[in-house]
Amino acid sequence: MSQRGFYRPDGGWVGDVIPWQEDGVLHLFYLHETRQVPKEGMPWHRISTENLVDFVDHGEAIASGGSASDDFNIYTGSIVRDADGRHHAFYTGQNPDRSGPDGLPLQLVLHATSDDDMASWQRHPEHTFGATVGYETADWRDPFVFRDESAGLWRMLITARHDTGPERRRGVVAQCISRDLEHWDPAAPFWDPRRCVAHECPEVFQWGDWWYLVSSEFSDAFVTRYRMARSLDGPWVVPEHDTLDSRAFYAAKSAALGDRRFFFGWIATREGGTDDGAWQWAGTMSVIEAAQRADGTLAFHPTRELRDTFVAPAAALPVPTTLSAPDGYEQMLAENVAEDSFRLVARFDIGVNTRECGIVLRVGDDGESGYSLRLEPQRDRLVFDRWPRRSTGTEQWQISGDVPFVIELERPVDLAPGEHELEVIVDGELCVATVDDSTVLSTRLYDHPTGRVGVFVGEGEVTVREFTMRTRDHARVDPRRTDLLAANA
Repeated sequence: MSQRGFYRPDGGWVGDVIPWQEDGVLHLFYLHETRQVPKEGMPWHRISTENLVDFVDHGEAIASGGSASDDFNIYTGSIVRDADGRHHAFYTGQNPDRSGPDGLPLQLVLHATSDDDMASWQRHPEHTFGATVGYETADWRDPFVFRDESAGLWRMLITARHDTGPERRRGVVAQCISRDLEHWDPAAPFWDPRRCVAHECPEVFQWGDWWYLVSSEFSDAFVTRYRMARSLDGPWVVPEHDTLDSRAFYAAKSAALGDRRFFFGWIATREGGTDDGAWQWAGTMSVIEAAQRADGTLAFHPTRELRDTFVAPAAALPVPTTLSAPDGYEQMLAENVAEDSFRLVARFDIGVNTRECGIVLRVGDDGESGYSLRLEPQRDRLVFDRWPRRSTGTEQWQISGDVPFVIELERPVDLAPGEHELEVIVDGELCVATVDDSTVLSTRLYDHPTGRVGVFVGEGEVTVREFTMRTRDHARVDPRRTDLLAANA
């Protein structure tokens, strides 16, 4: 993988990202996972960028407190800067050897400050606090602190769980308030939908006339969602399509730069580096950009800075080309094997009553084995599929034909007859697909490392009006450059 626009440290993986923007620089603190056994304690590391595709590694930011400390593991939190210019880090401390009254590993909120522009941090153990009355002590994490100027105070949102109620639906975004960033008082829950195990990595921000609440849930699904409201007091509205991406992109948090907003999450790895492996915690950092529609809802797509790294034309397909298979399947493949990294843009004019169409990736010469990104107009969704699927034996009926796409890699999208664009960015084993510049599906590609690309239609008709491929520009960009962002800020 080239790493341009994505990031994974040598010898490690990126967990939850804590973004902080200051003076045009995006400082991206993250949970540094090594997967060592026995565990060595989780630290924060920091990288920075000014162009969203090249990253400066600043190394360890806040070290594990050690095996005897409350913060053996330093989990997700947030950064703020006070009126005097001092930086404050609020984060989760967890030590598996310390339990709360409920017998589960205790979680606490901890505080550290920096007086040297985040180069070093001083812990303040006297400010540590745990769950307030009514909440489980084992779930008290991911503090997100922000300034509420209208109320003249600081607010802290916390991932928490009620200590009573149905086990699966106790999740709540708890709240504490402070005037000095040192002493915190409990307040009424910020958001209490009573529908999930937990709402991880919460954040809130204002964009124009709207407020947005973002959190990542694990319960019925592993996914990052957002809500919207006209004020901090709510009520919080559920948009028709409330997810940022698929199962593979998790724990996304955002930062603004000018009038643009970027979400930083991680594309999960799979055990064993295979398509059938279970999803793992942590992976490769990925950035998607949000666009605000007139009604306040959000659309998501890759950054133009990432797209602009693909500049070298590659072999494409002749267009316009019509594929017609009223009661069958038809495909057209590019002549040559695709490069390891590329950006592909296909524009389809989908006929009425067409059942499926889309792009195949890394397939063999017959178009059989490999991956597909399938648009399904009758179900208004994009799905990720692969062949061969998992098999439990050698017989035909032991192929997982009853799992018609990769579970949790399904995205809702309006696919009315007419033109739709499907963009695919592949970088090694990473894949980010986008429909109509608004709906993103990220995943991993393990079992088929090479192959051809192409288009297909099943039970219907589609005219391919565009099919262009560009490969990576291998000339490095100075990570201190600001012109790409400044030109669009």
